[in-house]
Amino acid sequence: MQGTVATYDASTRSGVLLLDDGSELAFPARAFDASGLRLLRLGQRVRVERDAAGEVTRVTLPTMA
Repeated sequence: MQGTVATYDASTRSGVLLLDDGSELAFPARAFDASGLRLLRLGQRVRVERDAAGEVTRVTLPTMA
């Protein structure tokens, strides 16, 4: 699944994504930390991975495996 960064707080390493269907999806610091990224920019396109419960487990760039 993909979305766009709507908010990102570098101090907490968490934020909110705007998904393609218009819904918002919050992501915690552990999902950002799992990505290996150093920062996110507002409006940046990202790929989202979720677990079976629907919790965001990783936020990466669409080009990353």
